[in-house]
Amino acid sequence: MVVLDEADRMYDLGFIKDIRWLFRRMPPANQRLNMLFSATLSYRVRELAFEQMNNAEYIEVEPEQKTGHRIKEELFYPSNEEKMRLLQTLIEEEWPDRAIIFANTKHRCEEIWGHLAADGHRVGLLTGDVAQKKRLRILDEFTRGDLDILVATDVAARGLHIPAVTHVFNYDLPDDCEDYVHRIGRTGRAGASGHSISLACEEYALNLPAIETYIGHSIPVSKYNPDALMTDLPKPLRLTRPRTGNGPRRTGAPRNRRRSG
Repeated sequence: MVVLDEADRMYDLGFIKDIRWLFRRMPPANQRLNMLFSATLSYRVRELAFEQMNNAEYIEVEPEQKTGHRIKEELFYPSNEEKMRLLQTLIEEEWPDRAIIFANTKHRCEEIWGHLAADGHRVGLLTGDVAQKKRLRILDEFTRGDLDILVATDVAARGLHIPAVTHVFNYDLPDDCEDYVHRIGRTGRAGASGHSISLACEEYALNLPAIETYIGHSIPVSKYNPDALMTDLPKPLRLTRPRTGNGPRRTGAPRNRRRSG
């Protein structure tokens, strides 16, 4: 079997002579299984396939969109003072089955974790400070449904594949446009729908134009009633030792909706 990945890049990087040299020292094309992958099927890539493959079957995948069409995107403009209360109100309204909340720093993640844990949510914390063994345990708890919410930084969440994530909250708009796509791509997978909610506060709203340019569309804006935000919130917990989550299993129905039309 021969697998050639990034065939177009082999041309761009000048490796095609080496590739052909290797092919000449392999069994004939009709005596091996050949698989060729390429982001683009240019003439020269097709020529290589014709040279090295017998009766090749071409399989084309639709071009990848920057954001999945099954993901509902939503944007709010909270003040810094109302941001945490808006997040907690949205969580109570949406009542997500499985949600990931992204923030730009580990300290902000710890702050979010403290507020949600104090409010009784089953929430896990994933930052760069989390050891690999504990990281795997938290992910296992989240995947099994023992945790409803995961608060994470981009670095800590890099490369994670978690099924059935229903909601992604961008508590902070990311500084890197690609991180926005990676974040919301955690939901809406495998044919399922997903919901992405972003909070553009004064601190990170300046990142929005670059993000919208990168994804090729404006994120729909929703409004909220500041007077309807949750106020009966307990004092946040402080992270004093390694934790995987806190709070009892959620029961009952979500609270009344507090968003304006």
